[in-house]
Amino acid sequence: MNRREMLTNAAAMIAAATAGNVFAADNMDNMDMKNMDMHHEHHKSTRNQKLIDAASDCVLKANICLQHCIVAMGEGDKDLVACAKASSQVAAVCAALQQLASAESRHLPQLAKAAMDVCKDCEEECKKTEKHPECKACKEACAACYKECKAIAV
Repeated sequence: MNRREMLTNAAAMIAAATAGNVFAADNMDNMDMKNMDMHHEHHKSTRNQKLIDAASDCVLKANICLQHCIVAMGEGDKDLVACAKASSQVAAVCAALQQLASAESRHLPQLAKAAMDVCKDCEEECKKTEKHPECKACKEACAACYKECKAIAV
């Protein structure tokens, strides 16, 4: 197996895993919310719900962007190297952001401040490659996450 086949296979496996998250999110949207509320009355959204949602979307879109970049780089497109690096970093920081926001951690404002820089960097890199729909979606998710981080950053 050559390097290109290995990268393509790895990207396909990761894309399939990510697709499960998209499918689950789509099924949640299609559920009868009234019925869901009856079974989960004890669940209340946290004060950080907008940030949790933005960070979650950013992780998903960044992972999709990263996989697109890996496949394209495996096919010889070196223009996506910086985009791949930026989307990888934003996925990591936004996953941590999502976790601290869900836990209502006292450290959340400091992480949000750092995440703003990572989101802005990724947004700028994806802007350069936004002719690719995956990059454009990542750029938009990063901008939305930046906005939510700014609301609570110290």
